[in-house]
Amino acid sequence: MFATFKFVFILTALGPLSGIIGIPYCYLIHDISPLYRVAMRIIRLALRAARIQVETTGIENVPADRSVIFMSNHVSNLDPPVMIPSLPGRCSVLLKKGLMRIPILGTAMRMAQFVPVERGHRRDAAAASVAAAASALRSGLHILVYPEGTRSRDGRLAGFKKGPFFLAQQTLAPIVPIAVSGTESMMRKGSAAIHPGVARIQFLAPIDPAAYTSREALMQAVHAAIAAALPPQMRPLPITV
Repeated sequence: MFATFKFVFILTALGPLSGIIGIPYCYLIHDISPLYRVAMRIIRLALRAARIQVETTGIENVPADRSVIFMSNHVSNLDPPVMIPSLPGRCSVLLKKGLMRIPILGTAMRMAQFVPVERGHRRDAAAASVAAAASALRSGLHILVYPEGTRSRDGRLAGFKKGPFFLAQQTLAPIVPIAVSGTESMMRKGSAAIHPGVARIQFLAPIDPAAYTSREALMQAVHAAIAAALPPQMRPLPITV
């Protein structure tokens, strides 16, 4: 419980302060990068205070000369704070639309070109999210997506939503699959308690959307790559007939 307190205290003490100072400054210079870098430092400090270690492998798989779409499995609310500071360059994120309404944080996320996603089946809302994400990619940002759409209930990799793969086919940005493990036991679904531990982030070989003739084939390739890199207990259960 002490780890939870320290993590939340640092974020709530330093986060709003950095936003109050940084948002007007970044608005004046028309560049959110300084505030983004400060935010990453605050998150890393909160992780250290909560005794959460982050181990990354495969960073050499991330192309250095173009924007990419990172696609990761999703098992915990800790996944974004563990993962985003480990991503090279500046990254936009597809996230729940409601998070954009949080005071200060929502303003900062809009300035950073984070992309709100509205749950449901409205085509106009989905098209708007894809257009915003494509714009972020064209501006030189990476995009982080959790293609399962929500956190796994049991830690095992679930099926993927099609939307992120439509984005990949539209932009032809390389997909870098990511396998994350460890966070599923540090902050379980349905619990706000944080437990110290080691989060492991593995960047896998990039996948070129242009090499696949259908969205389903591309989706299956990314799903298979992530599944193969996860520990056995986090892989999907075999389908029985």
